[in-house]
Amino acid sequence: MNATTRTALQDVKVHVRFKLAALWASVMSCYIYGDFLGLYRPGDVKGILNGQGLLGPTSQASLLVVAILVAVPAAMIFLSLVLPPALSRWLNILVGAILTAIVLVTIPGSWAFYIFLSAIEVVLQSLAVWYAWRWPRQAIA
Repeated sequence: MNATTRTALQDVKVHVRFKLAALWASVMSCYIYGDFLGLYRPGDVKGILNGQGLLGPTSQASLLVVAILVAVPAAMIFLSLVLPPALSRWLNILVGAILTAIVLVTIPGSWAFYIFLSAIEVVLQSLAVWYAWRWPRQAIA
């Protein structure tokens, strides 16, 4: 290659399934770090030790609800890759929209770090909805 030859970085087309899985993995990172950083708020660990959780008094039911809220996007990483295209598309649209609404409801009155991570979660989940909505189609022979 001589000094006048120009090159461009190769760009490989990424299938929508991989984009969706990557978005859900990113959402999970924000969820996990938001919960972790929340432990540093004054009084939070003391509250946990005294039986106060995210949804009030800690109980099996409240912990199950929180576990479901975290497990759903975690499962979406895998499900986006393996479900039939039509089911994966609609599940991504539905789950992305519902979880975005839940995140938006939890923002008022939150600390700045949580608002920041929530904004990223809303963008990522909205992108999952958008990519799923625009899933490429092919002609049926």
